Amino acid sequence: MRKYTSILSMSFLVLRMDEVERLSDLVDIPYPQHPHCATILILDTSASMEGNKINELNEGLAIFAAELMMDELARKRIEIAILSFGEAVTKVCDFTSITEFTPPVLKAGGFTPMGEAILTAISMIEVRKQEYREFGIDYYRPWIFLITDGQPTDMRSGDERWNEVITAIHTGEAEQKFLFWALGVDQANFTVLRALSPPGRIPLQLNETRFADMFVWLSKSLSKISDSMIGERIILENPAGPDGWGSIPL
Repeated sequence: MRKYTSILSMSFLVLRMDEVERLSDLVDIPYPQHPHCATILILDTSASMEGNKINELNEGLAIFAAELMMDELARKRIEIAILSFGEAVTKVCDFTSITEFTPPVLKAGGFTPMGEAILTAISMIEVRKQEYREFGIDYYRPWIFLITDGQPTDMRSGDERWNEVITAIHTGEAEQKFLFWALGVDQANFTVLRALSPPGRIPLQLNETRFADMFVWLSKSLSKISDSMIGERIILENPAGPDGWGSIPL
């Protein structure tokens, strides 16, 4: 009887492994047997980012990818997409696993169509979540991470697009559709960023263009998520602490 049970157990294990392999073949999403965390970076590449800022941003993206590659679970569970906004809103990279992610080399130029970029990012998140659901892939609450050194040139406080963006962010957060973070660099308009940020989450200011430190923090935060259970509450390092890369603008 024990031998018969062992044979059944082994048969079940083989069946499960076959199912995983078939799922990987059918789904155009890497590691579908793992829960995923869709993360989208919305990066300001307007003309004001030219020079050291865009160079340090590019270096930070390379560090970000390298840090996540060192985490076995993050490699399988974190998906990265990048939107830039400057000359236009550009999908630099659609959602991809860390193992397939190549850090881009961004160039600065143009204006700051921030409103369009945020709405595009939210739409991309919703599409990706629908794809997860269609293939039965569990997922963590997605992250949207905005980095800018200016203010939007495609919306103003109180106009139609402004109201649409504010509603999309605040409603999405309230309904736990995603987490929205705003980071200001240099002369960023923090009045705008405070209005965009959901209640209870204050936008942060990058100290002395410490992009590398910020991206290390972001990679560690995402690694913590990838090592948690879906819905589990995790505690992130305080980026505005004494040795942090950020501060809270007054």
